[in-house]
Amino acid sequence: MASSSCSLVSIPPSLTPAKIPTSTILILRNAGLILNPPSPPLSFPTLSSKPISVKPFLSVLRSSHSQKYVYHDPIPKFAEAETQKFKAELFNKLPKDKDKFGDDLDSVIVVCVEIFNDFLHNEYGGPGTLLVEPFTDMFVALKEKKLPGAPVAARASLLWAQNHLDHDWEFPWRVTGV
Repeated sequence: MASSSCSLVSIPPSLTPAKIPTSTILILRNAGLILNPPSPPLSFPTLSSKPISVKPFLSVLRSSHSQKYVYHDPIPKFAEAETQKFKAELFNKLPKDKDKFGDDLDSVIVVCVEIFNDFLHNEYGGPGTLLVEPFTDMFVALKEKKLPGAPVAARASLLWAQNHLDHDWEFPWRVTGV
């Protein structure tokens, strides 16, 4: 078994500045890596050719508090209006795959609408709060009830929500009449 060895070589600081770069370079031989120490703080020349330090700006950035976005509470009026739009869309879209649902189409839609309505009333608080769980719950509930077309119904539900829910929230006067 062959052993490998590495040696660390440092450029001596006794060399004149003209012969070496401004920072000391460490070379790790046989590993192919060059390790550079951290560079000094940045400074920028001005018209008066005096450098401006970046340190005050960095301290301001570090000391600023991160802002937290506060999500709205669910709005029942919005939830009711969106549930009706969702239900209408499922009744328009899912019959196109009638062979997957058979006589159980109405039952599939009722399960999906019930779960979606519950999500809107309890968890959806506007853009950025759409979760995948309600659609996974739809899939699981349809499978547990042995209803056909669970993947198609859950996927159609998720796509509708992704395309409409946040947009409708941003323009509540279209949905709620505000």
